Amino acid sequence: MAKLIQDIWILRDSGIVVFHRVFDNHLDAQLFGGLMTTLNLFAEEMSSGGLSNFELSNKRFSIIKKNRFLFIANSSKDKKVKKVNQEIETIVKKFFDKYSEEELNDFSGNINIFSSFEKEIEGSLEATIRRFQKAFW
Repeated sequence: MAKLIQDIWILRDSGIVVFHRVFDNHLDAQLFGGLMTTLNLFAEEMSSGGLSNFELSNKRFSIIKKNRFLFIANSSKDKKVKKVNQEIETIVKKFFDKYSEEELNDFSGNINIFSSFEKEIEGSLEATIRRFQKAFW
């Protein structure tokens, strides 16, 4: 099965990025988290539900909000939104299966506890070599 998701960020509703896996780290993850949280809050004020996705250049950013967390993933615009959202929902389930409600409620700001999550979702994420091949082949 083709991997649909290129990059992913998991944020608390406060804007703190607790986990991210990004290929091109030219933007600070916490700055990105603050921006996305602000945009989502603005969208919630304008319409019920907040942002679900938006497009920039050749990428689509898809957003799922659950239990005070925002799950933001980007994918190529040629990928079907429904399939990408299904993949994000799979990641959401794995996240809440791995981390107990108590762990998440007692979160003190130490994001290191989430660093091993990439192993749980590597099957959903486009690999570095594939991105390299797309750029140069």
